[in-house]
Amino acid sequence: MKIHPSAIVHPDCQIADDVEIGAFVCIEGPAVIGSGCVIQPHAILSGAVTLGKNNTVGYGAVIGSFPQDLSYKPGTQSGVEIGDNNVIREYTTINRGTAEGSITRVGNNCFLMTGTHIGHNSVVGNQVIIANNVLLGGHVHIGDRAFLGGSCVFHQFVRVGPMVVAQGNSAFSKDVPPFTLGAILNKVVGLNSIGLRRAGLTAAERQEAKEAFRLLYRSGYNTRQALDEAAKRQWGPIGTEFFSFVATAKKRGICDLLDRKASNSGTDSE
Repeated sequence: MKIHPSAIVHPDCQIADDVEIGAFVCIEGPAVIGSGCVIQPHAILSGAVTLGKNNTVGYGAVIGSFPQDLSYKPGTQSGVEIGDNNVIREYTTINRGTAEGSITRVGNNCFLMTGTHIGHNSVVGNQVIIANNVLLGGHVHIGDRAFLGGSCVFHQFVRVGPMVVAQGNSAFSKDVPPFTLGAILNKVVGLNSIGLRRAGLTAAERQEAKEAFRLLYRSGYNTRQALDEAAKRQWGPIGTEFFSFVATAKKRGICDLLDRKASNSGTDSE
């Protein structure tokens, strides 16, 4: 274990033998830090933070700080759980949960670039890439293999489906369906066709994703009508996941299609 003499470490921390803790790191609570982790200088871990194996926490990152939520009551026991093999770059902030016993969670093999903010009670899946200065409000859910472009912002309680690509400088207060390209303000502009190929989906699975996308966005049906029509058809795992996501959208609903011309533009569009 390598702990710089200037670091301040809470006596109740559980730290694996090969962890590296840099200069002026402050670990304020009973953190659990798994094997192979590196905590770079000036990072802060506050409260009940659990890090799995082989995580890098960048310079000046703050993990486990109080939620930015007026309903939070001081003394509430909540925390942050982070899986394995994540890179959390400098000045990222990940807030703890708001309610007693609640957590904010990051999965495995994620890359959180500089200045990422993950709000209280958010859930980030596996193999997610979040570019610089992306902001997630509280209770945001990001699906596996999503890519969030730089400076995107996500309203509280928004869900982003698996393998979504969100264009940089976009804003979302509605759910972004799986496998789509999100852009601008609450819009999708097509299907993430290149991403589906790169993820190893078969030609049949990609075709099913296209059929689901067309039924939802290009059939002339509204969302309820599209769901009713989808229920009459037989779907594999891809179509089932797509329409299950759409069916469970909350009051604000899902992102709209920008328009036919925009949805056909670019090499990533369906």
